[in-house]
Amino acid sequence: MKKAILVMLPVAALTLSACGSGGSDSGASNDAHGPITVWYSNNAQEVAWGKKMVAAWNAAHPKEKVTAQEIPAGKSSEEVIGAAITAGNAPCLILNTAPAAVPGFQKQGGLVPLDDFPDGKKYLQDRVGSRLSQYASPDGKYYQMPWKSNPVMIFYNKELFKKAGLDPEHPKLSNYQDFLATSRKLVAAKAAKAAIWPAPSSEFYQSWFDYYPMFTAQTGKQLVEDGKAQFASPDGIKAAQLWKTMYAEHLAPNETYNGDAFADGKAAMATVGPWAVSVYGDKVKWGAVPVPTSDGAPGKGTFSDEKSIGMYSSCKNRGTAWDVMKFATSKEQDGKLLEATSQMPMRTDLTSAYPQYFASHQDYKVFAQQAEHTIEAPNVPNSVEVWQTFRDAYTKAVIFGKGDLTATLKDAAAKVDKLAQDQ
Repeated sequence: MKKAILVMLPVAALTLSACGSGGSDSGASNDAHGPITVWYSNNAQEVAWGKKMVAAWNAAHPKEKVTAQEIPAGKSSEEVIGAAITAGNAPCLILNTAPAAVPGFQKQGGLVPLDDFPDGKKYLQDRVGSRLSQYASPDGKYYQMPWKSNPVMIFYNKELFKKAGLDPEHPKLSNYQDFLATSRKLVAAKAAKAAIWPAPSSEFYQSWFDYYPMFTAQTGKQLVEDGKAQFASPDGIKAAQLWKTMYAEHLAPNETYNGDAFADGKAAMATVGPWAVSVYGDKVKWGAVPVPTSDGAPGKGTFSDEKSIGMYSSCKNRGTAWDVMKFATSKEQDGKLLEATSQMPMRTDLTSAYPQYFASHQDYKVFAQQAEHTIEAPNVPNSVEVWQTFRDAYTKAVIFGKGDLTATLKDAAAKVDKLAQDQ
């Protein structure tokens, strides 16, 4: 979920860790069973679910006890994980593995390919369906189990829309022209300082909550596909131009807001996942709509904001670890995760698998529908550097409006092509 997402480490740190030898135990057996250790995220709701899941496993498997804890504190979870891989003391499973970090962890030799288990590929395919291919590594193997997503949508503040003379029940936000017109009215009416206020800072992952949702809705593509950057395409430039206009007209500020601009009424809209329902539920009278496309056609996808489960190569009892992975992602445990966190399990039959939940949680149904069409950050070599290269160009040309937009993105695309093809 966005609140617990990556405060990921600087690119240089991740690059250095990716050059380590890793903590792989080539002698470990996928058939070995016994005690294992697990780390899960420090999000309170996930911790509560994790403790119950582990207790249920341990009660049924006393000879294969799971010892679990929150991921240790550090500058970022990714830095902690990278250091543990290098030291050879990573846990068997980490239930907070960011897809963008997987290429670096894999380069360290830190991850176990899940399709090496006899039923590995089939289990992943049956659970995740057609979206699974987005999680394959360049060598064709799967070093992560897609676990839970937070498909993003546009939240809007109905009271601020009404204040600006806009229809709060039927907002005009489906295409770029209407999105701009609505944004202009909100700011001109002084309903809020900003129409929308994504973080304008240069950390590589910030693009996941401004540009990338617009790009994926417009194109249905990942930032990089088949080793080639996609963002300098005509549709990619259209999405960037929309944001450039938003910044140029001060509809989206290019200074950082210290706090939550949407919750504080400083921004009338926000790009968020289903976690926002419980966060904003009683504080803001909100509505939710899909991310716009240039012509208002239904979006071709939405950013997943997903977290995976990784099995780490220092694990000795990999047979148990694989069984625990399947137990933690079973229909029963996925249902309990959904109840506890409102995050969307990555499974093909989400709404039909949990009809009672969605019948009694109508606010989440639109997110579940979006969850069927999620698009992930690409699994490519030098993943973080790829995103940082894009973000640097975007920050310059879009957020601060310097230079020619098309030329800047094409130059960044050429750099990304080299990074994504560098093994």
